[in-house]
Amino acid sequence: MHHDELSVPLETVRALVDAQFPEWRALPVSRVASQGTVNAIFRIGDRFAARFPLQPRAVEAARHWLECEAEAARELLGRTRFPTPEPVAVGEPGAGYPLPWSVQTWIPGVIATDRDPGESVAFAHDLAEFINDVRAIDTRGRVFSGQGRGGELRAHDSWMRTCFQHSETLLDVPRLRRAWAVMRQLPRGEYADTMTHGDLIPGNVIVADSRLAGILDVGGLGVADRALDLVSAWHLLEREPRQALRERLGCDDLEWERGRAWAFVQAMGVVWYYHQSNPAMSRMGRRTLTRIMADPPPA
Repeated sequence: MHHDELSVPLETVRALVDAQFPEWRALPVSRVASQGTVNAIFRIGDRFAARFPLQPRAVEAARHWLECEAEAARELLGRTRFPTPEPVAVGEPGAGYPLPWSVQTWIPGVIATDRDPGESVAFAHDLAEFINDVRAIDTRGRVFSGQGRGGELRAHDSWMRTCFQHSETLLDVPRLRRAWAVMRQLPRGEYADTMTHGDLIPGNVIVADSRLAGILDVGGLGVADRALDLVSAWHLLEREPRQALRERLGCDDLEWERGRAWAFVQAMGVVWYYHQSNPAMSRMGRRTLTRIMADPPPA
């Protein structure tokens, strides 16, 4: 998926687990088929998941990132009735793998990519509950870091130009450019930033019987535009459940439109970037854009 992506063979994972966590030597290790783009995921027995970063970086920078992810996961743990992963351990480089890696608890279930909850109003209510639970976490004076999505929409103009350029043969770029020209002008508004999950896409959402059953990839928990988690409205929901989510959260027009804009930014990026290397992610982006443009923002 990335030009400099690291290889993580199963034999390497087995060797690292056996050497660094001998108490798990008797547990089976298996690769998890995943559409994730940041980590290779492996199960250790029934209770644990090992996550191996796919892109190279300095060892200490990678360790710091894993520690921040674990801190975020601990902060979210128990703050909502929906299961989320609990940090267990950090492994060291070795056996040919050059970076630290992490172990967390395994959350059982089926991801929304494989069992679409998009027509379920009950799922939308669950999702609204989770978003409200996250928003209720004390920011403790923290502010948006300035990295990634969650600040000013116009800060993403350069990235969007790149996306439009690479999408000329894939999407109706002139129409999408016009939509972005409207979205990028949305003001930040009077509402305060809140804690957000930051990446509520189908691959990070576990479902059971058309209800929310768990949330994955919680390491990005942090302070950002409160509209950021509204990306889930377009990534995960069809029209009626999407409206149910909005009503449950009490979103005003500005917050709702900013949520649509953040979903647009994310979707535009994944369509072209993963077109060849991760078709499922690319299709997710296309579906999100279809939902957004079926009910475009007011001019």
